[in-house]
Amino acid sequence: MSSPIWVVGVGMTDFGVHEDKSHYDLAHWAVKDALGDAGAGKEAIDTVFYGTSTHGILEGQATISGEIAMRGMGIQRIPVHNVHNACATGSSAFNLAVTSVTAGESDIALAVGVDKMNVGDPALSMSVFESGYDVSDPQALTRTLQELGGDVDDSDVGRRSIFMDIYAAMARNHMRTFGTTQEQIAAVASKNHAHAVDNPRAHYRKAMSVEQILAGRALGYPLTVPMCAPVTDGAAATVICSDEGLRRLGSQAPVKVLASVIGTGSDRDITTYDDHITRHLAERAYQRAGVGPEDVDVAEVHDATAFAELTQSEMLGLVPMGEGGAAAVAGETTIGGRIPINPSGGLESKGHPIGATGLGQVFELTEQLRGNAGSRQVEGARVALAENGGGFHRGEEAVMSIIILGGN
Repeated sequence: MSSPIWVVGVGMTDFGVHEDKSHYDLAHWAVKDALGDAGAGKEAIDTVFYGTSTHGILEGQATISGEIAMRGMGIQRIPVHNVHNACATGSSAFNLAVTSVTAGESDIALAVGVDKMNVGDPALSMSVFESGYDVSDPQALTRTLQELGGDVDDSDVGRRSIFMDIYAAMARNHMRTFGTTQEQIAAVASKNHAHAVDNPRAHYRKAMSVEQILAGRALGYPLTVPMCAPVTDGAAATVICSDEGLRRLGSQAPVKVLASVIGTGSDRDITTYDDHITRHLAERAYQRAGVGPEDVDVAEVHDATAFAELTQSEMLGLVPMGEGGAAAVAGETTIGGRIPINPSGGLESKGHPIGATGLGQVFELTEQLRGNAGSRQVEGARVALAENGGGFHRGEEAVMSIIILGGN
């Protein structure tokens, strides 16, 4: 980036089940907290990028969610852009806000992510995942899953989203390729459940042993319920600004945006890892940020299942290929280890309100870089990375975001 771009304010609701709060209540909560953190009034915001992935499907508000939410709290007469990009919606809003500030269209931009997924109809909530792959050719998904994971008998497996079958097939391919074990995947989940105990905003805050996780209700092998993200409500917001915006606000705790990149997948041999979207995008992000994976002090990655963290840690270069499971068992990815991953508890425990997830990662990493994470603090954190994927298309994530932040 030609001139510095700064994160000057972050806000995040508690993640969980909010029966007494509407979609807009959650958005207002996060935005008010982010503005307060930035020391900014509502009138300071030049542009809003408002991310939601499920509002249209679950509540029928398929358009103008952002305009309604912002006017409802007095943010008016400025551009409001609605963003929808599967599970990478929040990080896409962040990327667009960074782009707007970089281009000089805004001095101060607001990125918002929110989804209320618990609407009293569990079947409807699960249906949102059905649009995360190519619905025009459902047999293609079946063929892809068989190519990745082979045939399995899941006749005794209960209700789950299609993405649990997708991650299970990807996990079985990794196990076949590298010898990864179910116990290693459970070690990732156990680590994240332990991290979430000290996160007051997390959906689940209960430590679980590897044995307890393996004993959980089976999903598609090798996954069990405690290895997977719950259905969560929540919102997060970030105030992003230029040097001029920083001078206007006088923020004393800015965090520098070193890189924010978005990419999509490509046609490739889906059983291999050399040409995966994450590897390409990570290379671009590291180059733009002027750092390498060895410089990353803390990371938040998209662990919709524990297996996803395991493989993404490898493709980001944080651990060698094929050694993600062993690294988790050895404690390398635990707070206090060589490269702490998901100190927030990750999606498995913090929760996964789809549109808010990417900005929830930014919230956690900003707190880490400021030294404000309390008992979850990664000592000496100076470079932080967030990886956030969305959807599934031809063997990999349909969209991927990588954000790299630097402490001041």
